[in-house]
Amino acid sequence: MKAARALLRWSQNDLADASGVSIPTIKRLESATGPLGGRVDTAEAIRAALETAGVEFIAENGGGAGVRLKYRS
Repeated sequence: MKAARALLRWSQNDLADASGVSIPTIKRLESATGPLGGRVDTAEAIRAALETAGVEFIAENGGGAGVRLKYRS
């Protein structure tokens, strides 16, 4: 989540605005290690906001999961 925000140059406030998830929840989720916890609908809202903004989530392929910006032609 932090890496995706960094690609977009978004603050936690920007992500909260785009996803409809509260800032305290964003802060709590980002402070935890490992897979994104919390409620499924919260994770879906965050992921949808990041993908709409141009982030592509990369599945683990032996080197670890990650994010990148979508190619735009």
